[in-house]
Amino acid sequence: MKKLPRVATAEPVIHGVLKLIFLDGYEGVIDLRPLIARGKVFTWLQDPENFSGVRVDEYGHSISWTDESGYTLDFGADSLRRDCERQAEIHKLMVG
Repeated sequence: MKKLPRVATAEPVIHGVLKLIFLDGYEGVIDLRPLIARGKVFTWLQDPENFSGVRVDEYGHSISWTDESGYTLDFGADSLRRDCERQAEIHKLMVG
């Protein structure tokens, strides 16, 4: 059975982009700017200071942000890993 990915660290590279390191050693970059630009539940992350408050949740199963009202926005480690790999593949095709 395949183990689910878990995030070890998450740190902003630039506003809207995170460098993620997973417990299995995989390192990836994920660009969340298209999601943040949509607004709605992501509006709060349009502020760079708020975005930089990302944290890895217990056991590394997700990353999250909590706004001043206590609302938490989170992304699961499995979808983050998949998106990191997809974005890396697209970058590789574009850059060569």
